[in-house]
Amino acid sequence: MESPRKNAAQGERASEPSDRATEAGTGDRMPGRLSREQLGHALERGEIETVLTVFPDMYGRLVGKRITAAFFLDEVMAGGMHVCDYLLACDMEMDPTPGYAFTSWETGYGDMHCVPDWSTARCASWLERTAIVLCDVFDERSAEPVAVAPRTILKRQVRRAADQGFLAMGGSELELFLFRDSYEGARSKQYMQLETFGSYIEDYHILQGTRSEPIVGEIRRRLESSGIPVEFSKGEWGPGQQEINLRYAEFLEMADRHVLYKHAAKEMAMLQELSLTFMAKWHEQHAGNSFHLHSSLWALDDPKRALFAGTEPAIEGTRARPSRLFLHWLAGLIEHAHELMLFFAPLVNSYKRYATGTFAPTAIGWAYDNRTAGFRVVGHDASLRCECRIPGADANPYLAYAATLAAGLDGIARQLEPPPLFQGNLYEAGELPQVPRSLAEAIEIAEHSAFLRSAFGSDVVDHYLHFARCELARFESVVTSWERARYFERV
Repeated sequence: MESPRKNAAQGERASEPSDRATEAGTGDRMPGRLSREQLGHALERGEIETVLTVFPDMYGRLVGKRITAAFFLDEVMAGGMHVCDYLLACDMEMDPTPGYAFTSWETGYGDMHCVPDWSTARCASWLERTAIVLCDVFDERSAEPVAVAPRTILKRQVRRAADQGFLAMGGSELELFLFRDSYEGARSKQYMQLETFGSYIEDYHILQGTRSEPIVGEIRRRLESSGIPVEFSKGEWGPGQQEINLRYAEFLEMADRHVLYKHAAKEMAMLQELSLTFMAKWHEQHAGNSFHLHSSLWALDDPKRALFAGTEPAIEGTRARPSRLFLHWLAGLIEHAHELMLFFAPLVNSYKRYATGTFAPTAIGWAYDNRTAGFRVVGHDASLRCECRIPGADANPYLAYAATLAAGLDGIARQLEPPPLFQGNLYEAGELPQVPRSLAEAIEIAEHSAFLRSAFGSDVVDHYLHFARCELARFESVVTSWERARYFERV
């Protein structure tokens, strides 16, 4: 793990000063990152012609506008921009969805005010003469942050941690499948009989990695030159499956890197007339795409001081000596794992990933360096951390990191103790609580969770419950190709 970044939690106003764009511990600006002044100068000189001014929606997609240099300089630099608030109350097809308290046809679908967070400005090096900046969204009338916006949800949890003296650090491990079909080609084939980039499981396989290097190498290089540091890429446990790991950072910065990586990777594949997917389970015969979420706490007033390393007895069979704080954090994650599933696995497809013997967890338990566990503890001393293996690559990272932080803080506040360390194969641990296996089950659990309402507020919980119910209802109304193949002739 790299040295933690020297950064205090962001305030509610994204325009507050921040050093999140600097290299860890050095004060030097990260390659590809732009200060507000640097972006302005690049626009004035014509080096940048377009600014992607965006924010994450409920799915974790980036939505917003392509703004010309002149208009960005004249208006957006000082005043931000406006977008329709239905963007936080619609489905994947961009249909305005009835039933949200936040906005509706009855309220007229008004505007939200998007304020650039200048610490996120960077070159979009995969596009010509383009920059990108993430925004926070505010209510146009009250000027208050929009409570249901994913970035707001995470920032409020980060502030809670900061109030207790904690700096939460995280790392995303994201898996994806690569295809030789273009997105248009895949659509014309109705996403059937797609040609994966490899023909066999390529986990750690360097030869197969070389075949995918024209696109995966491009993703690594373009991310690096856009201020999104990459650790490595590797073949994963499926044909055409790759994992690209980003360097860890504080939670908000990590979530920003995460969504930018997903967006940029899809655009780079599209530009090469290829495609890739972050679906949790794109095919029942292949491994799922995971989002392994690493978390640790550091001292806010001394960001080089790791708070998970301690003097407790070493975890059995390891050199890892945890702190009481770490054990309380881990206990909170395990205690609330069921309730967090809407944020870890938000879609119908998410739950098809949880299958025995696939490296996706089925049991909610913890173990040291054990990939069958829902919570895999790894590292020792300053690198001691918790890897949550439950989220899929389809999860919205802002919500997943916010959920992790809320659960960990609750474990610390209540001084919870984790269950016993598990040794062995957790797929066979029938005595342990199991990961919910459907979106319907996750909705039922979340609906009755006092913890979620206490941590996030009823307005946020009700908003995302409605989101999940609408997603489930949309799926249940559709006749699938599986049903046609099974029943067309034989019933």
